[in-house]
Amino acid sequence: MGRRDFLQVGLGALGGLGLSELLALKARAASGTASRSDVRCILIWLDGGPSHYETFDPKPDAPAEIRGEFKSIPTTVPGVHFSEMMPKLAQTFDRFTVVRSIAHRQNNHGAGNHYLMTGRPTPVPVGCGAFVTFHPSYGSVVSQFRGADHGLPAYVSTPRMSRSGGPNFLGAKHAPFIIGDDPNREGFRVRDVSLPKDIAEGRAKGRAALRASLDNLKRMTDKAADDPAVAFDQHYAQGYDLIGSAEAQAAFDIERESEKVRESYGRNDFGQRLLMARRLTEVGVPFVTVYYGGWDDHRGLFENFKKGKAERVDTGVSALLQDLHERGTLDNTMVLLLGEFGRTPKINKDAGRDHWSFAMSVLMAGAGIPGGQVVGATDVKGYYASENVYAPEDFAASLYTKMGIDPATTLHDQVGRPIQLVDKGRLIKELFA
Repeated sequence: MGRRDFLQVGLGALGGLGLSELLALKARAASGTASRSDVRCILIWLDGGPSHYETFDPKPDAPAEIRGEFKSIPTTVPGVHFSEMMPKLAQTFDRFTVVRSIAHRQNNHGAGNHYLMTGRPTPVPVGCGAFVTFHPSYGSVVSQFRGADHGLPAYVSTPRMSRSGGPNFLGAKHAPFIIGDDPNREGFRVRDVSLPKDIAEGRAKGRAALRASLDNLKRMTDKAADDPAVAFDQHYAQGYDLIGSAEAQAAFDIERESEKVRESYGRNDFGQRLLMARRLTEVGVPFVTVYYGGWDDHRGLFENFKKGKAERVDTGVSALLQDLHERGTLDNTMVLLLGEFGRTPKINKDAGRDHWSFAMSVLMAGAGIPGGQVVGATDVKGYYASENVYAPEDFAASLYTKMGIDPATTLHDQVGRPIQLVDKGRLIKELFA
């Protein structure tokens, strides 16, 4: 029985429970059914849909109009090849698994983004430009069940939130804390998490104490559930805790990292955001999304890859995995790399590939996920996932299970309707070997 159900039982119904049962229910309600899992997650979102051919599932024996311009290269595992655009990840393949067989039928950005960001297809058709969250995103659900200590946000997204990365009916307090500035910029500091220079610490504490005394007035303490002052107070408290958190301030101060470490990630905005994500999860933030746009390669795909975006991913993600391993935190930090779908097998007239949801590759590492493993396969030309085919629901169920959250959990929307967290998802068993 979740906290909501406990509170809705009522005193009359509780009269039929024994003391031990009542205390057990009360203890679970007080904890918010929080998971005991200490796994944190860094989800790297390549917005637009990265090509599986030019990353982790090359088809060197396919015709040129399918194969593309790039060669395949061997990885550290005999017989497994990646695209030549991923050389560093090919050499660190012992740190991660690639699932080559996730497939679905939501073949546009709006619906595909929602499906892979929530584990739920959209209940109504949505177009490519849609910004929708019919179901809470992974980060918001983790925020609901896991929370965070020391004034830290439970869900962070940088530099922006994915179009379906919001909390929906879980409420604004489970929306991501956005770090929009470029951590590669000299003098970088996270906005809104430090006191203005003209307000001394003592003065700020005095203001907080004054506000607390005003909040003790009866009109503020007798709060109805739908009183907007409740949400305002929650946001105020969260913001003040964040400003006052030594752990948060230290995590945001990326300049504490050595130049050698910063260089290993790549001295660019994406690489430094990965480093920031590592720092945040290390101090207890359970879910961080690193958003990297520009992967909707309908034209000029090969030139786009050569211009640096593939190298940024290859350098940054391989450095992240190596850094986590060396620091001994890969065991409790799950790293995911994906977009909303793959790309079409045939190269179009504009030297690009179009949307293709019937085959995509997903990198998964950490939290007990075996290294050097390929899960599933596509056919010889990469058209369709053909072996061990998995759906986004299966990906979601596996993610939540790794995070210590039961995917069969029932949530309730604003009017109390029950909604299952993941509908008919099964575990990707190879991730739990």
